[in-house]
Amino acid sequence: MADTVKPEPCRKAFTRKLTELAARDRNIMVVCSDARGSVTLTDFAEKLPEQFVETGIAEQNEVGIAAGLANFGKQAFVCAPACFISTRSLEQIKIDVVYSASNVKIVGVSGGVSYGALGFSHHSLHDLAVMNTFPGMAVLLPADRLQAEAMTEWMASYKGPVYMRMGRGAVPDVYENSRDSFIFGQANTLREGDDVCIIAAGEMLSKAAAASDMLRREKINVKVLDMHTIKPIDADAIRNAARETGAVLSIEEHSQFGGLGSAVSDIIIQDTPVPMKILAIPDEIPVEGESADICSHYGLTPDGIVEEVRALLKKKAGFRAES
Repeated sequence: MADTVKPEPCRKAFTRKLTELAARDRNIMVVCSDARGSVTLTDFAEKLPEQFVETGIAEQNEVGIAAGLANFGKQAFVCAPACFISTRSLEQIKIDVVYSASNVKIVGVSGGVSYGALGFSHHSLHDLAVMNTFPGMAVLLPADRLQAEAMTEWMASYKGPVYMRMGRGAVPDVYENSRDSFIFGQANTLREGDDVCIIAAGEMLSKAAAASDMLRREKINVKVLDMHTIKPIDADAIRNAARETGAVLSIEEHSQFGGLGSAVSDIIIQDTPVPMKILAIPDEIPVEGESADICSHYGLTPDGIVEEVRALLKKKAGFRAES
């Protein structure tokens, strides 16, 4: 893991790369709903004002405008807080983007519990579940600034609807360079191991890697898969990991229903049944506080992950004994 560079929010890497790409391609348009500060689009708006559309706090209009731009050949990026873009404009995403097969990239920032202290109204713990159900919608979660840059470059050349969700705060680098961080639909193996497999994505990935390193000191070898593409998910990587390790732990800053864990369990239960645990936000209104405190409360930390792996190893031993 690279640790010589100061951690940076994925949203800043996204807008920096998007500004660079848009300066070379006038077809790239950005539509924003009074969120240029949250998304860090101020520099883009100042440098490329003719490629920037501000709608104010009007997410439905924002998506509709982006779909219209796409229908006239533009590469349209819609940017807003994930909690609002995935609720207020859901019908427009369903009809104007998905049903109409519009070439729109939907970028949700401050996903999960990034707005922790603002409470449930500002949490986005449902967005992956919703976007996963839309036919043809690709769903991406970058883990660090390098992967965010790689995903942005890919989206700028891809034709079709995409939802990319990022957090708000700075995250450590997981990868050494952007080139090796992302191939659409193909999971990355971040750590090798044959005792348990952790499957994570987005900002949970660095925590999964840290837990794997901690467990290795106990002679527990944990494989870590970066499932950066939630949809279409890399089913072969999941099946192979389940066969190799015999136990799977999924981790996500999302509801326990409908997200990464649900997608992983659908594949495992049908093809390669092994003990599995979904570590996510349970079926309740989450506690309020700073995002780090909320994650700590629900065990979404390296220490919490280590405890879950230990418990899963016991289940694995019992499962093998029964088999």
